[in-house]
Amino acid sequence: MTIKEQFNLIAQEYDANRKKFIPCFNDYYENTTRFIFSNIEKPGRVLDLGAGTGLLSYFWYQQCSMTEYVLVDIADEMLDGARKRFANIDSVSYEVLDYSKEFPDKEFDVIISALSIHHLENKDKQKLFTRIYDKLPKGGVFVNYDQFCAGNEEMNKWFDSYWENQLAKSGLNKHDIKLWQERRKLDKECSVEEENQMLFNSKFETVKCVYSYQKFSVIVAIK
Repeated sequence: MTIKEQFNLIAQEYDANRKKFIPCFNDYYENTTRFIFSNIEKPGRVLDLGAGTGLLSYFWYQQCSMTEYVLVDIADEMLDGARKRFANIDSVSYEVLDYSKEFPDKEFDVIISALSIHHLENKDKQKLFTRIYDKLPKGGVFVNYDQFCAGNEEMNKWFDSYWENQLAKSGLNKHDIKLWQERRKLDKECSVEEENQMLFNSKFETVKCVYSYQKFSVIVAIK
């Protein structure tokens, strides 16, 4: 299956299972977003790449409801979940497109993404980061909440083994775990260090991993 097909398939269950799939859910989404907002100016417009059901934008919206949010995803059924989440909220809009090839024709102060960019090959990540840099104004911010490999074969086995054991105890049913195993085949994780270097290669002036819990890390890059 393609990425679009995989995520359309799980759209209905996606949000319900997030906390089971991400053992550090609250720190990863909520506390880290609070930390970021405590250090940036409130953006006028935010672009969410691979927005899915709008989960990440929801946590950003909690910090600043006056901001305009543009949610982009290749899987239209995932965005249906976002439309329900933000029903009757005019400051949130949606576009079905492949962000690895194009962006909405608007200006953005901040670009965010969660658990999406790791599906790209490293060469395509690098191209994307350069396009993100070009899209942002001076001082603009890019934040990537994603999953990463350890950068070391032995330690990566530790990371994967712990995650798999956590999922086995999480209450997920066999069907959900099987779908997760299929989605894992699409993963093309890099390490945090590799991604940091890619962002520097794209000319971001400040790059820092501001949160990390084994496979789950959040990287901030400032133009």
